[in-house]
Amino acid sequence: MELDDLLPVALDLLAIPSTADRPDELHRALELVLDFVGPGFHVERFSSGGKPSALVSTAPGSRDFRVLLNAHLDVVPGAPEQFRPRRVGDRLHARGAQDMKLSALVLASVFRDLAPELPYPLGLQLVTDEEVGGRDGTRHQLDAGVRAGFAVIGEHSGLRVVTESKGIAGVRLIARGRSAHGAYPWLGDNALLRVLDAVRAVLAEHPVPTAERWCTTVNVARVDTPGTALNQVPDEAVAHLDVRFPAQEADAVSRLQLLCPDVEVVVDHVEPPHRVEPDDPHVLALREAALSQGYAGELLRKHGAADARFFHRRGVGAVIFGIGGDGQHGPDEHADLTTVVPYRRALEAFLRSPR
Repeated sequence: MELDDLLPVALDLLAIPSTADRPDELHRALELVLDFVGPGFHVERFSSGGKPSALVSTAPGSRDFRVLLNAHLDVVPGAPEQFRPRRVGDRLHARGAQDMKLSALVLASVFRDLAPELPYPLGLQLVTDEEVGGRDGTRHQLDAGVRAGFAVIGEHSGLRVVTESKGIAGVRLIARGRSAHGAYPWLGDNALLRVLDAVRAVLAEHPVPTAERWCTTVNVARVDTPGTALNQVPDEAVAHLDVRFPAQEADAVSRLQLLCPDVEVVVDHVEPPHRVEPDDPHVLALREAALSQGYAGELLRKHGAADARFFHRRGVGAVIFGIGGDGQHGPDEHADLTTVVPYRRALEAFLRSPR
């Protein structure tokens, strides 16, 4: 398949505002890609938390694959004009162009063309909830018994191979104090000041980097108090933290309690980092396939979490490998169209290589 064959379908898919709050559009995006794959395959459908997903295989009941191709079809919200895709030279501008609808179509086309002829089972996993955590898509399917020897996730990477990504934790720092009249603050115990002290202690241990570093980062996303009166000392306050941590600092979340002894530390969810060894035969084969297309196939680490963590938790090697582009989640998101055909050819070479 050449680029001109893929673009008409890509334009249709990119025009669908498949955000988490639009379940009908999630279904529409999923059905479009399934129609693109075409007849002759078995489609097993899943649903969890109102999010649809599908598993495509060459035989009914297949849930165990040597290689599983994983793609998400949901996107983050964007301005209305971002759902009117436009091509400017070698760039395709639209919400989801880079992350990751174009890569998803390439994965679907490779599965369609190669799965019937490969001497091992190949699967295609299509989910619609990666941007809101992936728990109702990839994790739900794995919990239901889907298995793989290796997974290729088509998130953007510019044909580099992502072998490591950070773990993620959602944490609340909760402080409780004593209410009083705002004119007499010495009669109360300001919970907001207490929680701000805790935030400062966390940021002293994990300062906001001034440049890219492979370390634990803490984003202070929100600080709340239940009170609405300005003349009242707040007796409760909560800071919401988004913590990202590499495998080398796996104790970062558990250490928060030591850093904040005067507040309650509540870990709402924590998911481990993802990592696959650089000398894994699948990684070596994928790098060689990228080299065959004129790309260096460098190894890459990603600060953001992806569905690879769900595979890693089950002992399944997984990498991120996708097209190029820029502007992820921003107003100028775009795909680099020069990477699309080499990406497809590299995937074909990888899937046909002996391992």
